[in-house]
Amino acid sequence: MSDDHTGFTLRSGPLVPQLEQLLRGRIRQGTWAPSERIPSEAALAVELGVGRSSIREAIRLLARDGLLEVRHGVGTFVAAASELEHVDEFTKLLRRSRILEVFEVRRALEIEAARLAAERVQPEDLDGLRRRLTMRHSHFEGDVEKFVDVDLDFHTEVVRLSGNAVLLSLFTSVRPLLRESLIEMMAHEAGVPDTSHAHDQLVEALQDADPEAAVAATRANIDTVLRRLRVLDA
Repeated sequence: MSDDHTGFTLRSGPLVPQLEQLLRGRIRQGTWAPSERIPSEAALAVELGVGRSSIREAIRLLARDGLLEVRHGVGTFVAAASELEHVDEFTKLLRRSRILEVFEVRRALEIEAARLAAERVQPEDLDGLRRRLTMRHSHFEGDVEKFVDVDLDFHTEVVRLSGNAVLLSLFTSVRPLLRESLIEMMAHEAGVPDTSHAHDQLVEALQDADPEAAVAATRANIDTVLRRLRVLDA
């Protein structure tokens, strides 16, 4: 379901984080002014076509972060302007720290997957990976969520080519969190580096069956972003 005001679309998967993001966006965009009372849980549930319990949980999370104030028996209100400014800076720090941790885990998984893939991949296995690389490049400057999805499709394929089922299972399990972090980073952080060349180098390394080059390309991809995140986090 699409929210016409924010352009937000409810997708398959956990509902509460999506609702939290939608309501957070409305607060940031000024749909509800500081100190203004927001619509009731029942009204929001009807508008968005979801259950009241999901709305209630999303509001609870925003209240925990200081963006909303729940006054029992009265209603839920947007925080005062001065409080919102403080919360915004704190939220940025938390977001950057979380993304940094996710990328550190990603680095460990993908470096080993790239090394194994270079040792085990067969030439005929690379056609699908090249198609995914082309798809990734073609969406680089387009819709953020679509780009993140095709980028992760590429990296999932590299992990699959490692021939290690445990690595693939681990990467698949962390992919939703990685997707969320990538979307947040690209949507909120300025100067996110373009690592397209490192992706090209990774495919070349796999084609040449060169584990060292595959590891170097993977490091170039992930470490470029990690350095940027660490500067911001500092």
